[in-house]
Amino acid sequence: MSDSLIARINERSVTVAVVGLGYVGLPLAVATAKAGFRTIGLDINTHRVHATNAGKSQIKDVSSDTLSRLVNEQMLHATSEFAQLQECDAVLICVPTPLNKTKDPDLSYVVQALQDIKEHLRPQQLIVLESTTYPGFTREVCLPILKDTGLTCGQDFYLAYSPERTDPGNQVFQVHNTVKVLGGVTPTCASTAKALYEGFIETVHVVSSPDAAEMAKLLENTFRAVNIGLVNEFALWCNTLGLDTWEVIEAASTKPFGFMPFYPGPGLGGHCLPVDPLYLSWKLRSHNYTARFIELAQTVNASMPGFVVDLALNVLNTHRKPLNGSRVVVLGVAYKQNVDDVRESPALEIIQLLERKGADVIYVDPHVPTVEIQGRTHRSRALDDALQDVDLSIITTAHSNISWADVVERSPLILDTRNATGSLNLTEEARRKVVRL
Repeated sequence: MSDSLIARINERSVTVAVVGLGYVGLPLAVATAKAGFRTIGLDINTHRVHATNAGKSQIKDVSSDTLSRLVNEQMLHATSEFAQLQECDAVLICVPTPLNKTKDPDLSYVVQALQDIKEHLRPQQLIVLESTTYPGFTREVCLPILKDTGLTCGQDFYLAYSPERTDPGNQVFQVHNTVKVLGGVTPTCASTAKALYEGFIETVHVVSSPDAAEMAKLLENTFRAVNIGLVNEFALWCNTLGLDTWEVIEAASTKPFGFMPFYPGPGLGGHCLPVDPLYLSWKLRSHNYTARFIELAQTVNASMPGFVVDLALNVLNTHRKPLNGSRVVVLGVAYKQNVDDVRESPALEIIQLLERKGADVIYVDPHVPTVEIQGRTHRSRALDDALQDVDLSIITTAHSNISWADVVERSPLILDTRNATGSLNLTEEARRKVVRL
């Protein structure tokens, strides 16, 4: 029966459902539709559903022109009706997996999606979880829910885990040319999922189990989080010793082997890096094992917004100005360069901490017109307006469409946490105004 499903996949005669139309799900749904698979996008957010069906992309990595064309060609449509899963041959789950208030995994969105899928599960369906989770989740949680229908995995339905590898704003590596890792519950599950993904992704790498695929995802982001934690603490060492962090990193980067540069910043942002390593740490605690590297990196990275605010206070104090009452401009609230994503952005915490200390804080971000901080709406200012009568400018995101030369020229003091000013040809007077992390 799997051979029959694979044959229909190869013929593009199957319908694919993508559950969740956010930063991961919408680009994935567009990729499957562009490859010739009729695609149904499912989301409980009716605003997303209506926007998708109107051809208006809510994600910068997906153009509205492309989305509109696929909708008009009837290759893609969105709905909140999970009953339409009965029409689908493959269901790809891309719902959020955040942390709760105690920093433990919140997998309620995945479990709810699985319950909805279970209600409409039928023979010869492929189910793939793409949301980040911990090793063992697919086997220990997903499989029992779906088996409760009485259907047999590997014979009646197929289950696999294939972690998303989305990098918002990356113009080089997108869905179609980023290698796809997957692990099936059974070999038949793996081969069926592989056939589907090979229909719209250039390279698919199959591992021995869903657990291995789950662990691979966590290794990728733990590697980055731990190395960023190291270089963030390195920045604190350089600050203590009066050294230029960026100069030292540039010098070390000249070594052609055995060194990979990472760069410090005001903290970790985005969905993956601040969250994924803690899924692994949480799982290991259930085995009485403490993931020391992860927890130390988490401590260092989480402390960076506070360090930036302390540094801002010191910079102002050096020039006989108090933070309380000073006008501070935060430049960039997105978590990374040239995107509109503010999830877990350290800039939001920096704004909150500055306001608590009495600073008059405004922000500039061409990509993020408004943002909610502690229940209050903040609005981005035009750069010219923001720099009038400013006491301190803090660069938290190095967007390429902000003129850093103008920032340096018009700001009396600049705290640069991203080395955005590093490539400018600054005069000696201008260099004295800039403090880099």
